[in-house]
Formats: sequence, structure tokens, C-alpha cells
Amino acid sequence: MPCFFLQPKRIDHQRVLMTLYSILSCAVCATYAQAAQPPAYGTDIQPILAKHCVLCHGPDEDESGLRLDQFDSAVSLLDSGYRAIVPSKPVESELLKRVTTQDENTRMPPEGPGLSASEVRLLERWIKAGAKFDQHWAYRPVLNPKQEPEPPHNPDQQWIRNPIDRYVLARLQSSGITPSRQADPATLAKRVAYDLTGLPPDPIFVSKFVGNPNEANYLELVESLLASEHFGERWGRHWLDKARYADSDGYEKDRPRPNAWLYRDWVIDSFNADMPFDRFTTEQLAGDLLENPTPRQKLATAFHRQTLTNTEGGVDKEEFRVEATFDRTETTAAIWLGLTMTCARCHNHKYDQISQQEYYRLFAFFNDLNETNTNLPPSQSAVTEHDRLMAEHQIKLTKIQSQYEAAKKKLNPEFELWMQRVDELTAKTPDETLAFKRAKPLSAKSTSGAVLTIDKDGSVLVTGAVPNKDKYTLVITMPQGGLSGIRLEALTHDSLPSKGPGKPPNGNFVLSELRAYVGKDTAFKSDYEPVLFSNAEADFSQTTFAPLGALQNTPKSGWAISPKMGQSHELLCLTEPLVQTDTQQFLQIVLDQQYGGKHVLGHFRLSTISGDTQLRRLPAEIARIFRIPAENRTKKQISELAEHLSLIHI
Repeated sequence: MPCFFLQPKRIDHQRVLMTLYSILSCAVCATYAQAAQPPAYGTDIQPILAKHCVLCHGPDEDESGLRLDQFDSAVSLLDSGYRAIVPSKPVESELLKRVTTQDENTRMPPEGPGLSASEVRLLERWIKAGAKFDQHWAYRPVLNPKQEPEPPHNPDQQWIRNPIDRYVLARLQSSGITPSRQADPATLAKRVAYDLTGLPPDPIFVSKFVGNPNEANYLELVESLLASEHFGERWGRHWLDKARYADSDGYEKDRPRPNAWLYRDWVIDSFNADMPFDRFTTEQLAGDLLENPTPRQKLATAFHRQTLTNTEGGVDKEEFRVEATFDRTETTAAIWLGLTMTCARCHNHKYDQISQQEYYRLFAFFNDLNETNTNLPPSQSAVTEHDRLMAEHQIKLTKIQSQYEAAKKKLNPEFELWMQRVDELTAKTPDETLAFKRAKPLSAKSTSGAVLTIDKDGSVLVTGAVPNKDKYTLVITMPQGGLSGIRLEALTHDSLPSKGPGKPPNGNFVLSELRAYVGKDTAFKSDYEPVLFSNAEADFSQTTFAPLGALQNTPKSGWAISPKMGQSHELLCLTEPLVQTDTQQFLQIVLDQQYGGKHVLGHFRLSTISGDTQLRRLPAEIARIFRIPAENRTKKQISELAEHLSLIHI
């Protein structure tokens, strides 16, 4: 099971060696003794029973009254008159008979390949030795101090420099591996530097060690690395991963957490200060419950503020509060108990000895947490340079936030007018009906030289050599009823690979950007007015190639349709309503395809859109609020509308 600890800042070499010696001696001696010892329940037998038997004879189901996860049930007399296990008597144990019989009516398990010959032998040896149900290995001490094992003996004394080397060498030789030769001093210095700090070593210490590679100079090099602030950065990141640290909330909104770095720095500082692990644990789980806790002890409890936070519109707060509580329960169990308790959320754990009741006892500990934000000024008695910089950052951040709030207040009059205007438009066209008019291009050309043939239904078929990238430019007449957007239909065609709509073998395409310009004639010039699109939607889009990608000038983004090639699709690009004027008679539409890999359109058609698109051009959660009658909107919903308007203008 996982074990996390703080790396010592100053090496007590004897203590480190003896600790590793104890751990390794237990593991290696267990390996050497395995053949002579009877099978152990926790490591040898329980996995076999869990794999083949416990599904039907365990905590969830006990067919025929038999549970093979409990000793009393496994050895008791069943209604059938048999005993599954008779300790020390394999021949009388019905379990062995059932897993070895060739009779399909009595064979166990009834489905699947059954137990292997080696698994059967282990069960037989275990029953013969008394069928002891001992404690799972994860709950047993690593080493019995009264039974300190003897390190393996090896004639190669020259290679061995400390007791740990005996175990390492014995393990290598058991696999027929010869130890590598000792690394040269420069390589050794580089390895230890990357291991402790993740960065190259200081040339001064390296030169001293390489020039005279003795133990004293090596220890001086190691001490310099342990004293570096980068030590905490290198090793603290492993703990931050386990603490699920992030600078944003996650989920769809993924809003930033501007103060999350405070906890990150607390972890780094704790590693660099060689904080004892018991204190490291206590402060993160209950720093605020200590007597007269310091601000930094309260900060440590941000360990459990790292849960995902869903701020989407319309979310059920209670649902995600419970999700956060599940996360805190399971993270605590995984890190400090070394247990995967997630299974016990729904049922008694089949592998670890954790019941569903025990899971919710721990769950209850976190279930009444109230999250609050606290300002944490640096200690006045010990203001370090780091603390001073943190305080300055907080002052700047507070100032920016104040400016932001002031700017939002100035928008209040405009906000009221904006809400009124949108509500009026919504009331007039509650169904948001859009009208489409097919546009037959007056001209169509390609920068690659491909041939664009205009059919009588307005569709355009692209023939000729397939370029790596391309750009199609088409001119259509501005509709008299006004323009609210452009519809692009990506159409299939029998002449295209996989029927298209794209030209590559799989029929996909990537529309990097759809642009449009309005002008008084078909000879478009650089000063003609661009059409500003505010939103895009499609009947289908490829993962990471959403419709909005077609409104962005980014070569490696855009709209694509994999895996639904061989089907027609449509993209709607919506804009503020435009009306035909003397200077706005024609539309030039550019289909830019710069992704590469011959991902270009092979057959398509353009249409103009008319009708009110006010709500469709808003984010989905904002549009949802506008669809609610004004008198029924909550304060929170009105606040979300104000926040949206401020983000547009600020």
C-alpha cells in the first residue's frame, strides 16, 4: 500500500540505513522463506477466493449459506451436510472436491475456466496446514522487532558497502543480473541532483566532488541539494498530486482559484523545513482545531479545499457538496490509511476489510464541513522575504478586485437596459424560429487551384488535386430580409472518399475559420466591413473540434465531424442582424482550411439565416435564465446575468 513521508533535510545516515534495512529485510526474507512456509491467507489464498468464489459466497451473496470470506462460515456444517473447509484435512474439504471435479453439475465455479493447477495446489497446502484465516498483509506490521532477520550472505564482499547492499545484490543475482559498474563522479552528481531537486547540480559543488570524489565531498554536495528551496518544489509536487491540487475549479466552467498557490507554497515550505510527518498530518486534517491555531496552520487545512467545484448554471449544490465529501473521505483513506475505500461507498469491500458502514462513519466526519475563506496575513514576529512578497501580491490582488467591482457597478444602468431589450425580443419571438435561404454563389474560387463547380441547387463540388491546405472564397447576394447568420452544409457525394463530406480517405475535414465580409459590389476590397459572428452551433462536432473553433483564427482548431463521416452535417454561424443597404449588397464568405493533412471540404452549400438569434448567441446557461419570466428569476440568476455582461465589457 502507498506510504508517503517527508524527505529529511539533514541526513541521519545510520537512521536511514537501519530503516531501509528493516523494510528490505522483511521483504527479501519473506521471498526466500516463501517456498518453505505454508501459503499465507492474505497474500496467497484470499486473492484466489476473491477471484473465483466471493462473488457468490461473500458479503453480498452467500449461496447455500456459505461465505468463504469468513472462517466460521467456511468451516461450519452447511445445510447440504458438507463442510467447505475441514482444517488439516484436504480430502474431506468439499471446496477442493468442487474445484477439481470434472462433473459440470457440481464443478465450481460453474462458469469460466476454473482454478489453475497451481491455485488448486496452494489451496490444498493451505488447508493441510490448518486453513488459517490470518489478517490481511496490509494490516500486519512490516517487521516484528523481536525477529530481526539475518541479511543474505554473499561472497562478493567488495561490492557490498552497507547492509542494504546485501539485499540488493541477492535480488540481482536471483535474476541472473550482474551489478552495473560504479558511475563516474560527474554522472553520480548529476543523478543525485536530479533526484533531490529536479535540476542540474551547482557547478561549484560538482567540481569539488569530481576533483576529489570522497565521502565528505559527496555528503557536502548532498547537503547543498537538501538545503536548496528547489528540494521542496521537487518532492512537494508528489504530495500536491495526492492532494489533487489545482489552480482552477474543474468541470465545465473551470474558473481560476487565484489563492490556491498559498497551499502549494505551504507544502513546499513544509518539505524544506523538514516538518515532522505527524505534525504535517495533523495540520492538514485539523489545523484549525488546534489550540490557538496560527494562520499557517489554518492554511494547511486547504488540503481538503482542493476538491472539484462545479459552478455551472443550474447545478444541484447538494449533489456536488456530497460529491466533494465522497472525495474527501476517499482521499483521506487512500493517503493516510493506504486503503481504496471507494468500493465501500456502494457495498462492503470484497478485498479490503472495510464495510459500507465503516465507510459512512468516516464520511460523516467530513459531512458537516462548512467552507469559508480566511485572510491569512504573514506573521509579524517572523516576516520573511517570501511572506512579504505574498502580502504584496495580496494587496495588488485586492486592488484589482476592487477595480473590477467598481467597473461592474458602472455598468448597472446599461445592465438594466440590456435585460429589458433581451426580454422584449424574447417576448416577440419566443420560439426563436430561424429562416434559411439557399444561396447560389455568384463566384467560387480556391487558393490551391482546385475546381469549385456550382450546381443548380447552390451546392459546390470540389474536384481536382487534393491540396494539404486550402481556402475557398465565395460571393453571394445579401438577402433583402436581413442577415442573422450563415449556414454551411457539409454534404456527402458519391465521388468523395467514404462519401465525404471531406476529401481525405476517411471523409473528415477541419474548417479552421469561417469569415464573411459585406460590400457594395463583388470586387471585394481590403477595407470592406467584416461580419462579426458571436456564436456558432452545429448538429454534430468532433471532440475538441467544437463549432466555436470555426470562428477562431487558430490553424490547429476548427470544426470537424469525426467519427460521423459519410453523413451530411450543418454549421450555423450567428451574428447581429444586418440589413441590406447601398453599401451592403454582397457577401464574401471565406472557408479557411489550414489544419493540414488534406482535411478540406469536398462538397458543401451555403445558406443565409434570418430571424432573431438574440438568445442563441448567448451562452447556454445565460439563455436559459432569459427564458425564465423576469418576475420568477432569483437573485442568483440576476447576478449571473450581471456577471456575464461585465465579462463582455470589462
